Amino acid sequence: MTDATAEDAEEPPKSGKMGLVLAVLLAVAGAGAGFFLASSGKVPLLGGKNPEQAHVEKSEGASKGYADVKVAFVDLPPVLISLESKRGTRHLRFHAQVEVETKYQTDVEAIIPRIVNVMNSYLRALSLAELQDPLALPRLRAQLLRRLSIVSGEGRVRDLLVMEFILN
Repeated sequence: MTDATAEDAEEPPKSGKMGLVLAVLLAVAGAGAGFFLASSGKVPLLGGKNPEQAHVEKSEGASKGYADVKVAFVDLPPVLISLESKRGTRHLRFHAQVEVETKYQTDVEAIIPRIVNVMNSYLRALSLAELQDPLALPRLRAQLLRRLSIVSGEGRVRDLLVMEFILN
């Protein structure tokens, strides 16, 4: 009798590593399946829509949103900026138009002196190296559009169209 109890007592207890490995594998498989279902649109999350429905609604909104709004273009006077460089003085000729909704056209035309002031202030602060950068025009357009939105009031200026950007 003592021999049977000794054999049972010497047997080492099993470690639960197999259960841990199985739990990790199931968690990874569940995460992968959940990601696939959510990204493919099979399971809408937080009130989301199928990608097909979202695409249809987006294209309908795009077709009626921009065309229904009546826009006007307010011509801004050309600006000539002197830039100092090592080789002498260079000039930037900048001319732009502002796209606005027709209901805001008179408001924006009334503040053209302010808009020109903001444009002059920003353009004079730029260096020649910044203007010669290949990405200068998109950056300049974005910066000016943001400043014009602040000066004119949010939502009044829709876009800034650069008509001339001549550096000589």
